[in-house]
Amino acid sequence: MKPADDRHRAIIELVAAKGRVSIAELTRQLKVSEMTVRRDLAVLDAEGAIRRVHGGALALASGSYEPPFAARAKLNADAKRDIARLTSSLISDGETVILDGGTTGAAIAEELLARDLTVCTLSLRVADVLSGSTSVRLMIPGGIVRPGERSIIGPAALRIFEDHRFDVYVMTVSGVHIGAGLTEWNLDDAAVKRAALADANRCLVACDASKFGKTAFGRICGVEQADVIVTDAAIPAAQRTAFTSADVELRVA
Repeated sequence: MKPADDRHRAIIELVAAKGRVSIAELTRQLKVSEMTVRRDLAVLDAEGAIRRVHGGALALASGSYEPPFAARAKLNADAKRDIARLTSSLISDGETVILDGGTTGAAIAEELLARDLTVCTLSLRVADVLSGSTSVRLMIPGGIVRPGERSIIGPAALRIFEDHRFDVYVMTVSGVHIGAGLTEWNLDDAAVKRAALADANRCLVACDASKFGKTAFGRICGVEQADVIVTDAAIPAAQRTAFTSADVELRVA
């Protein structure tokens, strides 16, 4: 039997890929008992990662629904680490950096711990990671902390961008769509991201392949405003073609 965390990750990824998965299919895929699958679905439903229904589970597909951080952290963890390594390589020592939160932002923060950088983070989770560094000069804006997500929002958070100019903004997103652009579940987060984008000389978007073709509730900007989009090798060929045809630079980890 796989450890519970591995099973939960596999269930979330299967449901996300197919939209709906039956208990019978999960039992075959995971090679565990029906009782184990039912327990796993109950845990994931309580976390808000999937919706448990009679006979199986449904994906939570609404662009206005933000899955909890703990549930998202189980998704595409290896890809996010690969993306974090490639993204960090595109940042030069001595630069001033705005770094988003979310699960990908936290992975990037781990890669920056030993670097000589000034980093302004929009997330207390990322601040927790970087606070242990002896080489990173850490900046934290004022503002309101969103419960659960621990991102920093509101007018006070926006004010830091009036007083500083940054070299690079590392943006994480909830959706990347060639027509709809870069989008975010939460409108307050989207507003802070737009302000950060306007205050940086260049923008690196870091997102795993599952975000491509998806649209969340709050629009940040068009895809053309990203200087580079860093993703993983699971990006579908059609999506890769669409973005490169639009002259958007993709880097694949």
